[in-house]
Amino acid sequence: MDIADLITPAAVIPNLRATSKKQALQDLAKKAAELTGQNERAVFDVLLERERLGTTGVGNGIAIPHGKLPALTRLYGLFARLERPIHFESIDEQPVDLIFLLLAPESAGADHLKALARVSRLLRDKGVCEKLRGTENSEALFALLTESPASRAA
Repeated sequence: MDIADLITPAAVIPNLRATSKKQALQDLAKKAAELTGQNERAVFDVLLERERLGTTGVGNGIAIPHGKLPALTRLYGLFARLERPIHFESIDEQPVDLIFLLLAPESAGADHLKALARVSRLLRDKGVCEKLRGTENSEALFALLTESPASRAA
C-alpha cells in the first residue's frame, strides 16, 4: 500500500489555522467528511475516542490521528501542515505542525495497521519532514508525500 493509495491532492491542507488540538481535529474531521461522505460529527467523535486511549502525537512535531468508521469502504488519508505548531500532548511534549489523518473501514484489520506503518515510516524521514515544513503549496506537498521512496511499498 502506497501513500498515493490513501490521499489525493484534495486531501492536502497546506496551511491549517488551528490553535488547539481539539480545533485541529474538528477542522480535519470537517475536511475528512467532505472527502469521504461521512458525517462530520462521527469522524470527530472517532478521532476524539482514539485520543482518549492515548495521544497520536508521535513526536518530532508529528501527529497521526486515526480511527475506524463502519460506513467506509476503503482507507482515506488527509495531510495538514499547520500554520503554527500546536500543543498536541505528544509523547515528547513537543508541539505538532504536521498531521496525517487516517480513516479506515471497521473491517480493515491489517490494512489499517499497514497504512499506519507506511505513514509513520514516511514521517520518520527527517528530510521529508524538513521539505514538508518548508512548502506551502498543496501540489508540492502532495508530490513530497507520494513520491518519496518511503511512501511506496517495499
